[in-house]
Amino acid sequence: MTRLKEKAYQWIFTALAFSSLIFLVGIIIVLFKEGLPVFKEVRPADFIFGKAWYPTFDPPEFGILPLILASFWVTVGAMFVCVPLGVGSALYLNELAGHRQKAVLKPLVEILASIPSVVYGFFGMMMIAPFLQNLLHLPTGLCAFTASLTLGIMATPTVCSIAEDALSYVPKSFREASFAVGANRWQTLVNVVIPAAGSGISTAIILGMSRAIGETMTVLMVAGGAAVIPHSFFEPVRPMTSAIAAEMGEAPMGSAHYHSLFAIALVLFLITFVFNIIAELISRRFRIKLGLGG
Repeated sequence: MTRLKEKAYQWIFTALAFSSLIFLVGIIIVLFKEGLPVFKEVRPADFIFGKAWYPTFDPPEFGILPLILASFWVTVGAMFVCVPLGVGSALYLNELAGHRQKAVLKPLVEILASIPSVVYGFFGMMMIAPFLQNLLHLPTGLCAFTASLTLGIMATPTVCSIAEDALSYVPKSFREASFAVGANRWQTLVNVVIPAAGSGISTAIILGMSRAIGETMTVLMVAGGAAVIPHSFFEPVRPMTSAIAAEMGEAPMGSAHYHSLFAIALVLFLITFVFNIIAELISRRFRIKLGLGG
């Protein structure tokens, strides 16, 4: 009877694992099937590097460079916010906070990570944007800077939680060996603990970056929605995700506009795919460096 249960569990978990794989392959097939037909209307180079996104004009223009640059600006700005805050918070929680502080702060960070993105978007639109507009005398507070700040705040709990887990997995013997050779607490932290947790910290940063570049609702609410090449952080922009969300409902099915939105999603998928490969390479490099296997 026990062996029968073990077999049943094995089949259930195998089916679940392959279901995830099937869903992933299905999504990729749909992206390629619906996205590639736009290249009958426009050359791939013109699609990627074109400076004008006017899909409903006559004749239409399908250049997504303004959308790519907007996503790049917003993501870089968000990383300047979430990396120091997230990693610094993780170091404090793991190395400096007492047991009582950690027992309160760690669950709070995890709760912040679970808040829906629309809440962050609403907070950015109603609080941050008007504040920045008045403070900096901007024509509008809905701009790349506001989107970066809001996304950075939103991604901070994710970076902090994963980085803190990585720091907690560093073997106690590493610290003891460092203290044994005369290193103080700061030297142990900088030269032993952080490098040992480097794979987890880098993974946390990459995942934070992936969340920022893939976020839809927040940028739709606070980025301003202007599909133009940004020249400043204080101009309205339209990242790729917000373009897809804002225009998919109005694009006739089967039209070039419809296929171009899938092509944007395909470009976004390839960008996040590259990010994940980079995270894996960095993680493997740290594991090999520490002798933990490839």
